[in-house]
Amino acid sequence: MKTISTVSLSGKKVLVRVDFNVPLDDNFNVSDDTRIRAAIPTIKKILNDGGSVILMSHLGRPKDGPTEKYSLKHILSKLEELLNTTVLFANDCIGQEAISKSKNLKFAEVLLLENLRFYKEEEKGDKEFAKKLAALGDVYVNDAFGTAHRSHASTAVIAQFFKGCSYFGYVMGAEVESATKVMENAQKPFVAIMGGAKVSDKILIIENLLAIANSIIIGGGMAFTFYKALGKNIGSSICEADKLDLALEVLEKAKQKGVKIILPVDFVMADKFSNDATTTLATYDTMQDGWMGLDIGKESEKLFSAEIVNAKTILWNGPMGVFEMDKFQSGTKAIAQACALATQGGAYSLIGGGDSVAAINKYHLADKVSYVSTGGGALLEFMEGKILPGIAAVLEN
Repeated sequence: MKTISTVSLSGKKVLVRVDFNVPLDDNFNVSDDTRIRAAIPTIKKILNDGGSVILMSHLGRPKDGPTEKYSLKHILSKLEELLNTTVLFANDCIGQEAISKSKNLKFAEVLLLENLRFYKEEEKGDKEFAKKLAALGDVYVNDAFGTAHRSHASTAVIAQFFKGCSYFGYVMGAEVESATKVMENAQKPFVAIMGGAKVSDKILIIENLLAIANSIIIGGGMAFTFYKALGKNIGSSICEADKLDLALEVLEKAKQKGVKIILPVDFVMADKFSNDATTTLATYDTMQDGWMGLDIGKESEKLFSAEIVNAKTILWNGPMGVFEMDKFQSGTKAIAQACALATQGGAYSLIGGGDSVAAINKYHLADKVSYVSTGGGALLEFMEGKILPGIAAVLEN
């Protein structure tokens, strides 16, 4: 890959696309700085080389131009803390202020531009908008894996204005390396853990995994679509009724390929979607109408954990239940702990997807697994075998 490790950036003004789309609390404080921390090595490499850094990112989904709650100025103090240096801020990402502050930027200084998505041209992949951004720097670095699957101006269009001067940052390099290691060079046994609510969100990656995994654990809400397809009563649990045939196809393909599909054997059922719900344990044969499954049960935890700790390669994407509520977090926590234990025993573990990353951080186990992806949707699309526009653009220029 064309990473910045292959080049000196001394004397260069480096325009870096980062992914600072981080959660903020009600007081606009950063509540999870994982993505900012991930970008620090790339920024420091440029500064240590003797270059200057111009950072651009989006935050949230602003609909009508500049919006206070989506301003990147809210992350400024966290960025300064992590870099241990002053960071300048431009109240626009293009226009006279951005041009002036970029032009006057001294080497070893950092400038953060305002939210790219305050302009609709960003998401439209507008070439003229990309050209205005490109005019701010000498070199382009894409370090925003989380947006690499989007054909936006700052990720898929801008590189054409930096012929021979566009590179990947360390985050992009590590993300692609870790995903490639799992999908192309996995040590066996390879266990994939798929959670979350919908089969439809994961079907392409599951089909890809059927060619390389030894076993696929299916938890979360999507497990109920499989059980409904098998003719079981799932009570009032979430289910994609139009995906029942698809679930049966997955089970049949897995059988043909000799891949184990492991479904939960018990569930924590609740009478309402609430942390103060009344709960009961049920198996797939004893679920009752009016009750919904919001977590896997203890027997499922044991079953899944036993499979995971014997693995040599692990991919985890998606929680086992509504782990944001304390009453329904046990299954997800057990998976996180099993991944950490397997890693300690020599397995390679890749944790991907927003909820899985949030879970591994919630249980303070991020440093106990091999790699925590910042990618979310980008990681899924990469693993589905798709060519990501943000990666293709740099490789082509």
